[in-house]
Amino acid sequence: MAQADISRSAAQAPSAMGAFRALQIDPRLLGMIGALLIIWIGFDVLTGGLFLTPRNLFNLSVQTASVAVMATGMVFIIVMRHIDLSVGAMLGVIGMLMGWMQAQVLPDLLGFGSWAIAPITVLFGATVGALIGAGQGYVVGYLGVPAFIVTLGGLLIWRGAAWWVTSGQTVAPLDANFVVLGGGLRGTLGAEWSWMLAALACAATVALIAASRRRKIARAFPVKPLWAELTVGAILLGLIVSFTAIMNAYDVPQRAAERLYQSRGLTLPEGMILSHGIAVPVIIVLIVAVAMTVIARRTRFGRYVFAAGGNPDAADLAGVDTRKLTVKVFALMGFLTAIAAVIASARLQSAANDLGTLDELRVIAAAVIGGTALSGGIGTIYGAILGALVMQSLQSGMAMVGVDAPLQSIVVGVVLVVAVLADIVYRRRVGD
Repeated sequence: MAQADISRSAAQAPSAMGAFRALQIDPRLLGMIGALLIIWIGFDVLTGGLFLTPRNLFNLSVQTASVAVMATGMVFIIVMRHIDLSVGAMLGVIGMLMGWMQAQVLPDLLGFGSWAIAPITVLFGATVGALIGAGQGYVVGYLGVPAFIVTLGGLLIWRGAAWWVTSGQTVAPLDANFVVLGGGLRGTLGAEWSWMLAALACAATVALIAASRRRKIARAFPVKPLWAELTVGAILLGLIVSFTAIMNAYDVPQRAAERLYQSRGLTLPEGMILSHGIAVPVIIVLIVAVAMTVIARRTRFGRYVFAAGGNPDAADLAGVDTRKLTVKVFALMGFLTAIAAVIASARLQSAANDLGTLDELRVIAAAVIGGTALSGGIGTIYGAILGALVMQSLQSGMAMVGVDAPLQSIVVGVVLVVAVLADIVYRRRVGD
């Protein structure tokens, strides 16, 4: 009987392993998710159940947004075998310029409280960011100065420039419509719109999975078994629904809800409870993630970036203009940094010259923890966003536990080194 049980277990083991392989889930992705769950559960125990609450998870999603947006651009930078140390300082100067525009320039031109102040400010910031990034990319690509030196100089230049915009004075308050983009009380969707967005996301997920499967079959490419496709789809739908339910479980305080209704000239119905729902910064991250994934996988530009990073000499021989490509990648990084500056300054409802301090390290760490290889050619957008979430979870959890700031930096540094080491070991084993 024992021998029969052993034989049966041995026969079942390969089928279970084969079933897992049929799902075609990246092992590194599972590792990051596992690490994130360990971090969350550990801090939840240490804080007496305060970490895994709708309120804290809502705040965590908003706090992660600006770094996550920049991390998607840093993936392209590192894939191209470059680095950008200036993104934190660039965020600071762009945030100060946008604050100066909406507080001192645009109200005189358009009138105080004009609806056009916010969109013009965002457009202005995005243009400045793209120009700064393109300028740094030109020096790297066409003049041949190493990106490390160019962006290290940029770190010093733009941090100093952020002070000169308003002589070090903090700009506040910012335009009311602009502040919505930071995810405050007015910067959320509420329960109904959040569920509508979740339904749209679920429908899009199903449609994309089905379209991808049909496309592979039409081109005679190998496809997952149908059960594996359905399992992956069910997991994704479950994550979307669960996230939305958690965000909707965070109720708006009653007094804040009353003030919100009063600002609209309405009275809050007795007994009515408002939910925050999904925050606007999270929606921005979602849009950026989808756009950057499409760029990486479906456009010539994205294919050239990964080809040039994987083998620059071969890319040159194939006719890829790597110098021009470098300018475009840094311009994209500057544009995304401007979007992050919008989120960061709007969340704080002010612009200070120290905005974005040390964000360059958090962004690089997020991209590397997310699986982007420093040797170039390898990286994913979803990995970078997950890496940003891991970084912010560590910082938020340690702050809640009461860990001193210097020790927080030590822990983050150790995690970064361990993550790179684990990635190197993994790639060696896969290569073998």
